[in-house]
Parts: sequence; structure tokens; C-alpha cells
Amino acid sequence: MTPRLETVGMDSLIVRLFETIDEANMPWLAAADSALREAFGSALIDLVPSYTTLLVHYDVVALTPGEARERIRTALTDLAPASAEQGRRHVIPVWYDESVGPELPRIAERLGTSVADVVERHCARDYGVFALGFAPGYGFMGLVEATLATPRLKTPRQKVAAGSVGIADRQTAIYPLRSPGGWNLLGRTAVTLFDRDREGYSLLRPGDRVRFEAIDRETFIAQGGDTTPLEEREERP
Repeated sequence: MTPRLETVGMDSLIVRLFETIDEANMPWLAAADSALREAFGSALIDLVPSYTTLLVHYDVVALTPGEARERIRTALTDLAPASAEQGRRHVIPVWYDESVGPELPRIAERLGTSVADVVERHCARDYGVFALGFAPGYGFMGLVEATLATPRLKTPRQKVAAGSVGIADRQTAIYPLRSPGGWNLLGRTAVTLFDRDREGYSLLRPGDRVRFEAIDRETFIAQGGDTTPLEEREERP
């Protein structure tokens, strides 16, 4: 693995480790994240890992561009992958139902199977959190099994309820806030993903793992979940 450095600003560099998205990238990205944080120390303003890259934002008063590049090269020399267990594991309860997951029947029909089978497949594996983005606390996770891969909606919804769980291609995610969105919705969780009073704000962080767990409507309500059907929610002002 030979990292490639790309300039994206006078104080920012992208470290490209891979060219394609793969779960096997994650231990390497986690190791690079740790090594770069240590190498830059107080000169680091922000470090943002993603599927194949890390964005390094550094203090130009403390370091010249050449010094920043040298720190990156030194830090990543002889890099070894981090343990797959380094991140936290979260079990996220989800109420899978057509009223809040309108794409469930369509995916089941495409696969020639039942909605229950689609739910079982979505809950059958741990998903790695590749990156955070789009909205505060929004974790891009994957990879869902290839048979479940579903393209984004051609026309995004204007309003998607907070806690909605969806699929786009081989990625899965949870909408932390009410927002527009074009992912295929399967269900809804009552778990709070973004909280200003939480250390780090976001429940999910790159390198974490998530396992979804199907729950019934009564359990979802007991956990504080909102059962308002998506269509009704979209019609509200």
C-alpha cells in the first residue's frame, strides 16, 4: 500500500490509501487515523476518515506544507492494520414496517421473497461505519449483502423522519434528523444518533460496527419511537 497525497487547500491534504470501497480497508484507515493524530499532535486541526481516504487539516502557522507531507509519510511508513475490534459495537433496535419503511415490499418483490426475509437479511451481519456526513451523526455503513443492494430513489423525498433506516446500493444508514433523503427506507429506530450533550456528539464514529435488531411496534413505542406513517409526516407543514 502506497499512500497518495492530494492537496485540497492551503492547509489541507487528502491521504488516499485505496481506490475502491471495501470493508477490508477499515483496519488500515483506523491505523492511519491513529498514526496521523499522534504525528501531528497540537498542529492538527481536524482529521476526517472516509471510505478510502483521510482528510488532514493542519495549522499552517505550526507547519509548512512540506513539513506536513513529511509527517504524513513518516507516520504511515510500515503501517500495520488496527484490530478489527478497535471500534465500538452498537446494537440498534429497529421497527421494520411498511408504514415507516415503504420500500420493504418492493425489495421483497424484486428478490421474490418475503418482507420478513428482507428484514432477516438486513439484521444478519455487522456493518462497519465508514464515514460520517450528510447530516450530524449520519453514519455511512456497509456493506449490505449484494442481493439487498438497491439504487437510490430517482426522486428523493423532501422529508424523511428522524430514525429512518435505509439502504442505498450496498450501503445502509440511519437518518439522525428529519431531512430530505433518497435512500430506500426499511424501518425506524428510536435511538438518538446526535446529541450536543454527548461527548463527541455522534453515537457512531468511523471504525465502529452496527448490528440491527428487529423489534415489534409495542417495543418501539416503549423506547420512545414515533409510529407516525411516513406519508402522513410528509404532508405536515
